[in-house]
Amino acid sequence: MVRESEQKEQKYIYVMLSSTHTVPARLIRLFTGEPYSHTSLALDMELKEMYSFARKHIYNPFNCGFIDEDIESGIFGRDKSINCSVYALPVSEEQYDLIRKELEVFINNRADYNYNYTGLFTILFDRNVEDEKRFFCSQFVAHIFNKSGIQLFSKEEGLIRPYDFHVKLKDKRIYKGRLSEYRNFLKLHNPHGISRRIALMQGNMPEEMAM
Repeated sequence: MVRESEQKEQKYIYVMLSSTHTVPARLIRLFTGEPYSHTSLALDMELKEMYSFARKHIYNPFNCGFIDEDIESGIFGRDKSINCSVYALPVSEEQYDLIRKELEVFINNRADYNYNYTGLFTILFDRNVEDEKRFFCSQFVAHIFNKSGIQLFSKEEGLIRPYDFHVKLKDKRIYKGRLSEYRNFLKLHNPHGISRRIALMQGNMPEEMAM
């Protein structure tokens, strides 16, 4: 008889780093000298359930907050030349459930959250500005991980930049290339086959990532 623990599939949370061509994104890359300007958190490999802090309307960069993201619409859908990297982070069942619960807090109270414009500016000078109702993209993703018991970084959430996720998760990258070609990549390589390759490549989660 197969044990219950052996029947359970490994859970993953997906981090996507992207490099859009909007003016704010270009300014961020100019000041940081890093290739990525945006961080998103997804619950599935196809990035159908994905969240971040960014502009709410495609043509208004000053109205930003918590949003559901779609790689085929908005900024992502308009610009087919956006480059990205996608990382698969193995998590326990408990951590996955905690992440979903933390996201539901934002989903159900999205009007209460605003963009951390001040923090986005001060991070360029290594100054941390935190507010439980204001986030920028990488700060938000780090916050969700911390609240769910996944300790990726030793520094404060308000000092986390998009490229910090690459540095920490580079051995967990499953895709690098044009965002517009990502789902074709999945079709060509079979998500189940990618999952098996991830499991072989990653093994168990390092102890230092669990609180």
